[in-house]
Amino acid sequence: MAPAPVAYPEAVEAMEGRVEAVLAREKAELLWLLEHPPVYTAGTSADPSELKDAARFPVYQTGRGGRYTYHGPGQRVVYAVADLRERGKDLRAHVETLEAWVIRVLADFGVKGEKREGRIGIWVVTGNREEKIAAIGVRVRHWVAYHGLALNVAPDLSHFSGIVPCGLEGFGVTSLRKLGVAARMAEVDEAFLRYNPFL
Repeated sequence: MAPAPVAYPEAVEAMEGRVEAVLAREKAELLWLLEHPPVYTAGTSADPSELKDAARFPVYQTGRGGRYTYHGPGQRVVYAVADLRERGKDLRAHVETLEAWVIRVLADFGVKGEKREGRIGIWVVTGNREEKIAAIGVRVRHWVAYHGLALNVAPDLSHFSGIVPCGLEGFGVTSLRKLGVAARMAEVDEAFLRYNPFL
């Protein structure tokens, strides 16, 4: 766990270094829980038209899958450097592991997280509306996966308005706080570690 927000470029550089070390079998897999200063990141499928306010926060291109997303304070980012050579070389299964992990963590706080066909990430139903509470984006290099997931604990949700989150118009973004759950980040971390699927 990082005690202070980590700049996005520094985090990516550290992850890529760890990927190389895992590939060389010099270091073990890595689970890294952190926050970033406010930033927009563009995945490999990002459409420039979905960046509505490029001047609001720094924007970084990244090699993970997906489109535009936001990272910032109050959001728990979990980076998982996982050696899929030892886990069946199945990227879909890795994504499903991340999805199931978030759903289990949310259940600890009384929130029902759900998957949706054709929409990566975890969703909650509020009234007659579906809102996204967690984003998932991964990259793989020679069967070592990295990047991971981001769970909205208590971020400023207005910060998502500068993008079309994950390229999905017509859907909202929510957080534990918006759902009325006053969870401390330490409690969220405890749940992630309790259900860590990479042990």
